[in-house]
Amino acid sequence: MSFGKMTQLIKLIQTQNIKDSDGFVTKQDVVLANVRAYKEDKNATEKWINLATFSTATCLFRFRFIPKLEVTTEMVIICDNDRYQITSVENVRNRSMYLEILAEKMEASRDG
Repeated sequence: MSFGKMTQLIKLIQTQNIKDSDGFVTKQDVVLANVRAYKEDKNATEKWINLATFSTATCLFRFRFIPKLEVTTEMVIICDNDRYQITSVENVRNRSMYLEILAEKMEASRDG
C-alpha cells in the first residue's frame, strides 16, 4: 500500500461520557487520530464476496499502524462527514505496518 492510494482523510473517534459541573452526563466525541487512509466501498468484487461473513460491513479502510493507539470496535471513523462503526480490525500480516478496518456506515436516526 502506497501513500498514493491513501487519499481519504479520516478521523478515529471514541465517544466518552463527560460529566459537567452540574453533574449531568453527556456523550462527547474525542478525536484520537487524524490519518490518511485507503477507502473502498462495498461492491460485487471477489474480495467482498469472500468477506461475506461481515455482511453488515459497507466499507473497507486501510491505513498505517498508529503506535500507542489500539484501534477497537468501540471506535468510529468519520470520513467525508459520514460516520462508520468499526466491525473488524486486522493487523495486516501481523507486521504492525498497516491496519485493515471493516466498517458499517451509520445512518442518522430520524425522529418524527
